Amino acid sequence: MTIVTPCLTMSGRQLAMRAVILCVPWLLYSVESLAADNRRPPNIVLILMDDMGWRDVGFMGNRFVETPHIDRLAKTGLVFTQAYASAPNCAPTRACLMSGQYTPRHGIYTVVDPRQPPGSPWHKLQAAESKSELDTNIVTIAESLRDGGYATAFFGMWNLGRGRSGPVTPGGQGFQHVVFPENIGFGKDAYFDSNGNYLSDRLTDEVLTFVEQNRERPFFAYLPDHAVHAPFEPKPDLLKKYEQKLAKGGDRRDDPAYAATIEAVDQNVGRIVDLLTRLKLTENTVVIFTSDNGGTQQYTAPLKGSKGQLYEGGIRVPLVVSWPGLKKPGSQCDVPVSSVDLYPTLTDLAGINLPREQVLDGVSLTPAFRGESDLRRQRLFWHFPCYVGKATPSSAIREGDFKLIEFFEDGGHRELYNLRADPGEERDLAATMPDKAAALYRTLKAWQQETGAAVPSGSNPTYDPKAERPRGGQGGGGRDKSKRGQSKP
Repeated sequence: MTIVTPCLTMSGRQLAMRAVILCVPWLLYSVESLAADNRRPPNIVLILMDDMGWRDVGFMGNRFVETPHIDRLAKTGLVFTQAYASAPNCAPTRACLMSGQYTPRHGIYTVVDPRQPPGSPWHKLQAAESKSELDTNIVTIAESLRDGGYATAFFGMWNLGRGRSGPVTPGGQGFQHVVFPENIGFGKDAYFDSNGNYLSDRLTDEVLTFVEQNRERPFFAYLPDHAVHAPFEPKPDLLKKYEQKLAKGGDRRDDPAYAATIEAVDQNVGRIVDLLTRLKLTENTVVIFTSDNGGTQQYTAPLKGSKGQLYEGGIRVPLVVSWPGLKKPGSQCDVPVSSVDLYPTLTDLAGINLPREQVLDGVSLTPAFRGESDLRRQRLFWHFPCYVGKATPSSAIREGDFKLIEFFEDGGHRELYNLRADPGEERDLAATMPDKAAALYRTLKAWQQETGAAVPSGSNPTYDPKAERPRGGQGGGGRDKSKRGQSKP
């Protein structure tokens, strides 16, 4: 494993002149924002939701769900209006976030689901194999921050390797303190424990304890909550609130159980921010709130598609960064950004060198924090050569306002959209702009080749057009409504 040399640590030891030179850009950037304590890099709280769509919170336009605490982050932070998950479902996006790499580099393309293995009879193509564990040779963002002097902690859902301990678990990938739901008494996918405690509340309890205990040193708290994954088990009081709200004139698409689940998360975001304020840590803490993929079509409209797909609804997510070091608090950034950008952004803020032997596909977002609109990147990529729910193997590129999607079924069908003019992807321009489509396709294929992207290996000999997909979870790709409205006392 590559050892990352920190540019700045809490020990205050003198740095070699070469390291100082390497850190000059960060020091110049940070001197004003960290004037209160220029020896200490910022604390980091990263909150990653599960299956939260781009419009599931108030600051992104939702008028049914109440998220005052998350909206408060937006009012004091920077909202990225065109933020993307690096993949259309959970495991690959989490791997992209931890590694700073696109899916072909780490090989985790989807959640490995025994209900839908490559070669399933409802697959037209022989889907590419996906890894189920993040390679231990990859230097994670947690390892970089840990080696740079940070206290690192994980609370929630990992999905990058099984087990409670070992090299592929959070504890083996750079997190010094690890809390899984089962560590605090919760069963698999359960929102309530046997004593009636709610999972988001208990995970947040653990985050607050960690922050209290590490207030005197820089810390990285990563909270990938199980919420808002279905099936829901909402708190009774919140469920009643939204049932009454719906009865007074809500939209037929509004779901009280889902809204209650989101507000429960919002309450805990408020608890975290309140503690940072009480401990006088807000002036030196970065709080990031985002999601691992899009939601269901019910909530992604007017965007097209949903979780599992490379249409905008499957990959566009909410993203807000709150930090007093921002040049324009309460502003928006319309530049497209991705999950892979969080790794270089956080190491940039922390003043830590990037791993020398690891390719990072993301770029630092710190220019946007300074109010700049140029991130020195021409395009974004996605690669999903697998099946999930109704989604089929596909790959995509966004360059400027244009996005091309390659569908591996049906002879490599391609679709082209102008997202500025048509964010809902209603008008396929592939036939009317063949030169543009061809140019983007060449760039996409060159990128696939350069990264060694796995592709479906051909027709599936066991394909049966009459075969039915399994329902629920990754196999079904949709939300299971069987427990909506149910909750424990």
